[in-house]
Amino acid sequence: MNYFEIIESYQLSTLEWGAALTAIFVLGVGKAGLKGLGVVIVVTLAFVFGEKASTGILLPLLVTADIMAVIYYKRYVRWNIVFKLLPWMLIGVVIGTWVGNDISEFVFKKMMAIIIVVVIGIMMFFEKRKTTIVPTNKIFASSMGLLAGFTTMIGNLAGPISNIYFLAIRFPKNEFIGTAAWLFFIVNVFKLPFHFYVWETITFKSLGLNLIFIPILIIGFFVGVKLVEKISNTNYRKFILAVTAIGGLILLFRQ
Repeated sequence: MNYFEIIESYQLSTLEWGAALTAIFVLGVGKAGLKGLGVVIVVTLAFVFGEKASTGILLPLLVTADIMAVIYYKRYVRWNIVFKLLPWMLIGVVIGTWVGNDISEFVFKKMMAIIIVVVIGIMMFFEKRKTTIVPTNKIFASSMGLLAGFTTMIGNLAGPISNIYFLAIRFPKNEFIGTAAWLFFIVNVFKLPFHFYVWETITFKSLGLNLIFIPILIIGFFVGVKLVEKISNTNYRKFILAVTAIGGLILLFRQ
């Protein structure tokens, strides 16, 4: 199947292709370090390709972007944090695989929406909370890791969860990006066999679509690198929180 046949097989409108390409560009920007964009990407691709199918289309692109981020920010990784969260995230992935495999598309969609709304609510709480207490205990780390693993398998939605943890432990910007890059690279590679052999959401057809999207992803990543160096995130983060909350509500009530 050549590229033109792949494009025709998805039977998308010009608007849907535009939305998908924009989401992939934003994915590249987000993986370069502008955190908080993940829910927008997930909601957009869910509208275009369907909730469960979109997770399989997105995952190989996430791995590709993770590789770029790992290479670019390799000097800033905090391995003690990676090893603290990783086992719990892998357990969460296994639980998410089992849950997601035994539910209908309708329930899967509602579960994604509820997770989005809850995660955005938690992020808003942490944004407004005026405290200097840093939750570094094992219970906090393990619960956040478990939830991140579950949400990354159900709908590639772990980004906001990890953001909460990294913000809570007061990570500097570059260590935030570098540590997240390695953590999600390992977890996303771990997820690949489940999507291939259990959910069967990654196919030769979806991989062909990924090849079409990769140039846009690369452009987005390098645009994001430049933006990370220049943009203040204060008002931007508030905007992203609002947009993603609206996106989650739309997905929740979508028929």
